[in-house]
Amino acid sequence: MASKLLRQTLTKTNRTAAIRCFSTAASVASPSEYEYPTGITMKGVKISGRPLYLDMQATTPVDPRVLDSMLPFYLSRYGNPHSRTHLYGWESETAVETARAQVAALIGASPKEIVFTSGATESNNISIKGVMHFYKDKKRHIITTQTEHKCVLDSCRHLQQEGFEVTYLPVGSDGLIDLDTLGKEIRPDTGLVSVMAVNNEIGVVQPVEEIGKICKEFNVPFHTDAAQALGKIKIDVEKWNVSLMSLSGHKIYGPKGVGALYLRRRPRIRVEPQMNGGGQERGIRSGTVPTPLVVGMGAACELAMKEMEYDENRIKGLQERLLNGIREKIDGVVVNGSMDRRYVGNLNLSFAYVEGESLLMGLKEVAVSSGSACTSASLEPSYVLRALGVDEDMAHTSIRFGIGRFTTEEEIDRAVELTVKQVEKLREMSPLYEMVKEGIDIKQIQWAQH
Repeated sequence: MASKLLRQTLTKTNRTAAIRCFSTAASVASPSEYEYPTGITMKGVKISGRPLYLDMQATTPVDPRVLDSMLPFYLSRYGNPHSRTHLYGWESETAVETARAQVAALIGASPKEIVFTSGATESNNISIKGVMHFYKDKKRHIITTQTEHKCVLDSCRHLQQEGFEVTYLPVGSDGLIDLDTLGKEIRPDTGLVSVMAVNNEIGVVQPVEEIGKICKEFNVPFHTDAAQALGKIKIDVEKWNVSLMSLSGHKIYGPKGVGALYLRRRPRIRVEPQMNGGGQERGIRSGTVPTPLVVGMGAACELAMKEMEYDENRIKGLQERLLNGIREKIDGVVVNGSMDRRYVGNLNLSFAYVEGESLLMGLKEVAVSSGSACTSASLEPSYVLRALGVDEDMAHTSIRFGIGRFTTEEEIDRAVELTVKQVEKLREMSPLYEMVKEGIDIKQIQWAQH
């Protein structure tokens, strides 16, 4: 009975309807047939319907074409890719190797240099801990930046507890590191330099190629967290001279739960595995490779390779529409991070004279965030913005708008309307804003303490 229902569900018409029901991508691409007449209440918040999704740095919807590529490996080709004695295993193994080649092609690497993992967090852990543990007898120093993803910073702190030394490079007000400072901090015992390619909170693109040249000059391995760069900016591991690179599937319209690690073969970089097991993925990452997820990531990389230029041009237009739309209606709007070296789908804005949490809660109809999804539970201002030197009150009011492949002009216009409306509402209640309008410089006021 169950199999009969399954076959019925997977007829072409019903399958399309099922995808529309569950895929955010498809529901954005075509009007939703599902309404919420009484609204939605979740975690004490009531809204009239599903909000606009503008949080693409946190995660992206699965592209329906990616989902199509994955379904057979859940339903009929479900073999273990490590089973070497029958057809089911062989066809899964072939699919995994095809996906490996698709990922490698997007970054200019050899398929033999790609190791599948559960995501960029695991890849970062393998890269940082794995390299330093393998070379621990001679290399005791690592260099990273103050604005890295939390999993990189926590891996470095873990190494510090083991007796390694870590240098955290500062960044300028534009979010970029100083290359001269990097060169001066490299020591004979430096075992790794780790710098994120595209920042997840503010979208700035670090000068990765120049960093790679410095690392090559000093013969130091270079690792980059490219989770936010993959499929969005052109990556060439040879030009960048990276030894290790962390990649994620769900940031490029692929499935969650899968990522990859680029591991250079020549000159060879070695890592100590962080997990023991059956020795899959050349012993670097033991555990059964999840064929459907890997196939999905490969398909997402292939689509990104074909559509990256089109996506970038379209998203750039939407970003300009969003920023100009807001700035035409309200003042005191600051873009955090460089506008010249920036991924166009990330727009991090601060709004002066507005209380940040109130702004975020007021934008219930727009799914945005105040920073990284991995740290959004904290009420502290973003450590990334603090590293840029942003005032604490402005850091508290930051909103990250994430624009992607399926974002529409209508959604951007609606987001502008709702954002402007909420900022104006909060400023009407702000005595500080009234003082500024009257020409008072509030930074010169000596506030009395009671």
